[in-house]
Amino acid sequence: MKKLFSLVLLMSSLAVYAGNGDDSLAIFQAKYQKFKDSVEKILHYETGTIKLSGDIAILNVPQGFKYLNKEQSNYVLTDLWGNPPQTSVLGMLFPQNGSPFNDSSYAFVISFDEIGYVKDEDADKIDYNQMLKDQQKEEPEDNKQRQQQGYPAIHFVGWAQKPFYDKENKVLHWAKELRFSDAESSSNTLNYDVRILGRKGILSLNAVSTMNELGLVKNDIDKVLHIASFTDGNKYKDFDPGIDKVAAWTIGGLVAGKVLAKAGLLAIVGKFLLSAWKFILIGLVAAWGAITKLFKRKKANENEIAYNQPSDDPAPVEAVQEPVEETTTADEEHKA
Repeated sequence: MKKLFSLVLLMSSLAVYAGNGDDSLAIFQAKYQKFKDSVEKILHYETGTIKLSGDIAILNVPQGFKYLNKEQSNYVLTDLWGNPPQTSVLGMLFPQNGSPFNDSSYAFVISFDEIGYVKDEDADKIDYNQMLKDQQKEEPEDNKQRQQQGYPAIHFVGWAQKPFYDKENKVLHWAKELRFSDAESSSNTLNYDVRILGRKGILSLNAVSTMNELGLVKNDIDKVLHIASFTDGNKYKDFDPGIDKVAAWTIGGLVAGKVLAKAGLLAIVGKFLLSAWKFILIGLVAAWGAITKLFKRKKANENEIAYNQPSDDPAPVEAVQEPVEETTTADEEHKA
């Protein structure tokens, strides 16, 4: 609701100040900056050792990064980026200079999915090139269902980082390059995933960015892969086959991603809502300024025509004046 309120506030500003032409863009940018500053002031980032909610895992935030807790992360994801609430989210990890408003940065969304113990016997047998082809082949049917639910179609362009599984540390990571059907940007979306396997499920770190930031993520990924560890009793080695649930998916199923799409793709789509509406509104302001200038020139030209009509013949002058008044009324209605 706060995101919606902010949008309404900024839209209202456009309506009030649109008539000012060149000043309207500056006014909008000032209001946007004020909104941005007010949000940044309430975000409290943490560093060092973080015990994640539920005591499921510990996060050791490395130098050059900062952690945003569960409550504030859900505010960013839901109120700022437009995602539906996600109870599995435990926090977010930002680069030191990153923020929810930084278009040229990225963030990891941290969540825990209690899907059970994931067996990893298939890890060395997976043909990821064939997986790519199979998923691309299934796209038309998958996208048909997505569009029926009101979501844009997604094209799996290729691996931005081929999947790799560290069997010793039980860490899986990969990156997909995706293209959304309604994307206006020339840059594709990056879906960079890290999965840490535990006794009762997986800890997920999902990078939110565009392909432009792939280099940044790759440079930092080694620092991120081992920052999280499950607490005693929740580690992969603590699995008890007598009482614990076994997940329905293996390593291949995690990489295929359909099961966990809700945890990753929605966050990715939502991140760019903030940037998108900002630039859309800037575009609207600029367009409105051009339109108002056009109408002002048109009105001035019409008034000049009316003024130059011969004054010794009332009939022609009256005939010309009537259309001028109608046009002026139309202009006023448009501005209103």
